[in-house]
Amino acid sequence: MPTFIAEKPHTLAPIAIPRATSPSGHILTVENLTVSFDGFKAVDNLSLSIAEKELRVIIGPNGAGKTTLLDMICGKTKPSSGSIRFRGIELTHLPEFKIVRKGVGRKFQTPSIYEDLTVAENLEISLPEAHGIWASIFFKRTQHVKEIIENVAQEIMLADQLRTKSGKLSHGQKQWLEIGMLLTQGPDLLLLDEPVAGMSPREREQTAELLKKIALGKSLVVIEHDMDFVKSIANKVTVLHQGKLLSEGSVDQVQNDPRVIEVYLGH
Repeated sequence: MPTFIAEKPHTLAPIAIPRATSPSGHILTVENLTVSFDGFKAVDNLSLSIAEKELRVIIGPNGAGKTTLLDMICGKTKPSSGSIRFRGIELTHLPEFKIVRKGVGRKFQTPSIYEDLTVAENLEISLPEAHGIWASIFFKRTQHVKEIIENVAQEIMLADQLRTKSGKLSHGQKQWLEIGMLLTQGPDLLLLDEPVAGMSPREREQTAELLKKIALGKSLVVIEHDMDFVKSIANKVTVLHQGKLLSEGSVDQVQNDPRVIEVYLGH
């Protein structure tokens, strides 16, 4: 599979997928969401909303229900009760692939990239046009496709690594590549689970800038434990505890909330 070298950044948007907008100004609305595992409520009657182009960070102690919430939004886990609406569309009964097509992208904590392929090849196979048996047979590597790959690579700071086998990237670069693989799919909402875990301090700074840049055009929900990183990116912070919403507001507001200090920040 040929590779591509980006000579200059492009302003071309990765994928233009027409989607409805929510009249409420919220891209995601979760209401009274509950899920139980063998009688244990991992998420308990949780309600929250994410605005268009908002960068929301969700924090909380281990077992608070953070990852389970993302699992339910992307369809990996089905809730016991409650509602998840993405731009007014109910997601709770949709399979994962249909939720992706609606415009929701999910990145897990451990990077899942194809290490034997180059950066360019990883980005190429993530394009919606390359998915499926028939699509892959008739997929053409057009100039438009090349520009998408170059544009995304520039955004994720890997424009000079397009020929590099992905297995040779640093841990942080692998995280960026997986974010780039999501961006090629054109999501309107990105769900990121601990995106800076294991990164160097410099990579964390670069990732903060990357996520803030992405949030200029998309909504992001980020699960994170690194409070310095949270301070550097968050528009708004939601704190979960035992599957429930404990506190919500600016970084300063939640850091000074006695309940948050007691169950999370004080430890």
